[in-house]
Amino acid sequence: DVAMPDAPARPTTPELLPPNRMPKRGRGGSERGRIAMLHALAHVEYSAIDLAFDVAGRFGALFPRSFIDDWLSVGADEAMHFAILDRRLTAMGSGYGALPAHAGLWEAAGATAHDAAARLAVVPMVLEARGLDVTPETVARFEAAGDLPSARILQRIYTDEIRHVGFGAKWFGYLCANEAIPPAPRWQSLVRTHFRGKLKPPFNDSARARAGLTRDFYEPLAAE
Repeated sequence: DVAMPDAPARPTTPELLPPNRMPKRGRGGSERGRIAMLHALAHVEYSAIDLAFDVAGRFGALFPRSFIDDWLSVGADEAMHFAILDRRLTAMGSGYGALPAHAGLWEAAGATAHDAAARLAVVPMVLEARGLDVTPETVARFEAAGDLPSARILQRIYTDEIRHVGFGAKWFGYLCANEAIPPAPRWQSLVRTHFRGKLKPPFNDSARARAGLTRDFYEPLAAE
């Protein structure tokens, strides 16, 4: 067996800043704002490649082989998402690495490296699920600005991310079933312990439900 590294290798760019030092990127009305948003999303997808392979390698022995198959397929999707975003940035006169980014996603991975249930609860079922909430509005803003190529890319990513959140919910449910633990209260306990932020509405209830993440999971936390 080979131990998983504490952190993945990183390119020399982009510069990684603490989240509170990241420049404001606006809402995508200007081309500059859209480039900043696409760059941020490209960094999310770049980090998601590492996260998918890390969860497969770090926790795969605890699950059936299909767990590894699922997360390797997620990693392939995230690599494709990164590639099409980077290609779009290049077409707009920029590229991945041209702007700073932050390592918040990987910090969540480090905080849950000891516990498969915590990793699944926080990364796909909180952080990736948040993308389901905000992406439709982002697509609409890009369409309103006339940037249809970028909007189509974001819509493709959104569709794939429903499946990714679904894998998180599926395998979290598997762990809970093995321990005869109700999944929603267990998820809420893990999120309270391992996620530093708050769950903020509005939620995309329909997309979350398609992924197996129903309101009884997240509404109690949103009310706190």
